[in-house]
Amino acid sequence: MKHKLLLLFIYIVSCKGQNQEIMDYQHTNDLIHETSPYLLQHAHNPVNWNAWNNKTLAKAKEENKLILISVGYAACHWCHVMEHESFEDSLVAQVMNKNFTNIKVDREERPDVDQVYMNAVQLMTGSGGWPMNVIALPDGRPVWGGTYFKKEQWISALNQISKLYIDDPKKLYDYADKLEQGIKSINIVNLNTDEPVFEKNFLDVAVKNWSDHFDNKEGGMRATPKFMMPNNYHFLLRYASQNNDKKLLDFVNLTLTKMAYGGIFDHVGGGFSRYSTDSKWHVPHFEKMLYDNAQLVSLYSDAYLVTKNELYKNVVTQTLDYISRDMTTKNGAFYSSLDADSTNPEGKLEEGAFYVWQKEELKTLLKDDFNLFSDYYNINNYGLWEHSNYVLIRNADAAAIIDKYKITKEDLDSKIKNWKKTLLDIRNKRAKPRLDDKTLTSWNALMLKAYVNAYSVFNAKSYLHAAEKNAAFIKENQLRKDGGLNHSYKNGKSTINGYLEDYAATIDAYLALYEITLSEKWLTTAKDLTDYTFIHFFDSTSKMFFFTSNLDSDLVSRSIEYRDNVIPASNSIMAKNLFKLSHYFDNDHYRNTAVTILNNVKPEIQESPSGYSNWLDLMMNYTHPYYEVAIVGKDAKQKILELNKTYLPNKLIAGSISENNLPLLENRYNPNTTLIYVCVNRACKLPVSEVKQAIKFLKE
Repeated sequence: MKHKLLLLFIYIVSCKGQNQEIMDYQHTNDLIHETSPYLLQHAHNPVNWNAWNNKTLAKAKEENKLILISVGYAACHWCHVMEHESFEDSLVAQVMNKNFTNIKVDREERPDVDQVYMNAVQLMTGSGGWPMNVIALPDGRPVWGGTYFKKEQWISALNQISKLYIDDPKKLYDYADKLEQGIKSINIVNLNTDEPVFEKNFLDVAVKNWSDHFDNKEGGMRATPKFMMPNNYHFLLRYASQNNDKKLLDFVNLTLTKMAYGGIFDHVGGGFSRYSTDSKWHVPHFEKMLYDNAQLVSLYSDAYLVTKNELYKNVVTQTLDYISRDMTTKNGAFYSSLDADSTNPEGKLEEGAFYVWQKEELKTLLKDDFNLFSDYYNINNYGLWEHSNYVLIRNADAAAIIDKYKITKEDLDSKIKNWKKTLLDIRNKRAKPRLDDKTLTSWNALMLKAYVNAYSVFNAKSYLHAAEKNAAFIKENQLRKDGGLNHSYKNGKSTINGYLEDYAATIDAYLALYEITLSEKWLTTAKDLTDYTFIHFFDSTSKMFFFTSNLDSDLVSRSIEYRDNVIPASNSIMAKNLFKLSHYFDNDHYRNTAVTILNNVKPEIQESPSGYSNWLDLMMNYTHPYYEVAIVGKDAKQKILELNKTYLPNKLIAGSISENNLPLLENRYNPNTTLIYVCVNRACKLPVSEVKQAIKFLKE
């Protein structure tokens, strides 16, 4: 126990950037020079860990040693378990140090490395996850891998492969040749030479196939564990709304309500955990990721526009309160994650210890309100997790509680507010989960866009301020003089050449910020970043974008990321960016590239629509009318606020309060009035001054 508490203290000190030499350690390895909290967690393992870099890879080749690559991230529970069981063990370290060049990788810092070796593990084992552990030849090509291993399994596997490398290395090299071809084949995207045809019926079939997997009782998909997949429901919300599909809209609302009621949502402090371990969204895997919460804020904001459901507004408010309180730096950047584990009262690291409650503790804290609280949050068999620990979960709307207890809505709202304050104050006295305090450009851009979306719906000035501050942070700290972006930022240092995800997400966020502020610097920066990606990421053969820059060192495979996951694929975000930018700048190159990219992916979409939801969303821009809304005049910003009170996903906004030569705004300024131009397919309605009339055009 003392050893684990010591490690926790070491980590806290390292995160604060203090001198780590203030204490004596039995072991220190090369990770001590890194800034990643995940790598620093392993800096005092007896394993001779190295970071992934050219120096380490050259050393492995020079010594002709097998490479052991272990990939994880700071909030990963099973990564911590394997560290404690194996990587802190001196006998395990002896085997690893003798036979391997050992490399630790933070998958969030190096998604390119993670992607290549995850593909390898999935080919070898049929599944993947973290921690991910791979053994590769000295040239980096993988020959064996898996995820979590118990100590005995781990030692046995390492010894067997080490022996094979000495006795019969040809077997490993032959296998590496075959596996390399398999890895490269995963990322092949062929240029689709068929004429691009995007039709509504294609979307209808995709949604029909998808609906066969809906869980119509608990929401989400019929699977356990349950991941929230925000971009899935963003598309389904749009499709249901634009096609007046009440049944599908009911399913989306069921899912969003169940997630908001579930223990996966932090009812005390706000924000969502990464996934639910059960089918009713009750018990989460307690880690909180920035990228989940960013996308969920955007989703619930749009869902509120469609439904005016106060539950959705509360989810947005509480989640952004959490982001502001726990995940935001003084300079407006956002941290990456909170760990699933924290120290329990007995001093042991335990998953969820920070978040769960004991019944007797709640009785003491809530006194006369306990019975009401217990009904509202199910401090009963429904809400019980394990070992007398309760995870707060709702299974009834407020009206049922109001009726049962004969109180007013105002009284219940007041009580809920007081309960949350009481429990949050107590919870904050507990040992907090470890914070991954690095800043990632792509994830920050997702949260920047979330703040923009929330502001456009709820008009809270603090949301706009947070968005502008973060946009400035990225521009001032992550945008280099050569026009490229860096991926990571910590302790005042901007590092790691950016990936396509950084460019795609930042361009998307800057376009969204332009649409509410009309500050043209965000639009022009988005265009500049787009032009940079064509120079350094574009594949002239497939007409897609590589995940890594042509300035980066070669990996086993240079991948093209195009399948949507929890975060949409960087190529799908990029294609949507090009679609929008082609309208803003009347640029045929952008326009044609967006069409080509979508057409390349089209053959795969209907087979697995949930993995292509962002592509389906883009396709709707072609199958339904897509409007350019140009607002010009001194009251343009006010009219944009009014326009944004209506859910209109099939539009972009351009605007100016003065003369402007952008293609959509040129020769449209009138000093005496503010006019709204609604255009589709390069044909425009007569300008109007009233937002209501413009909305009427947009709904025709």
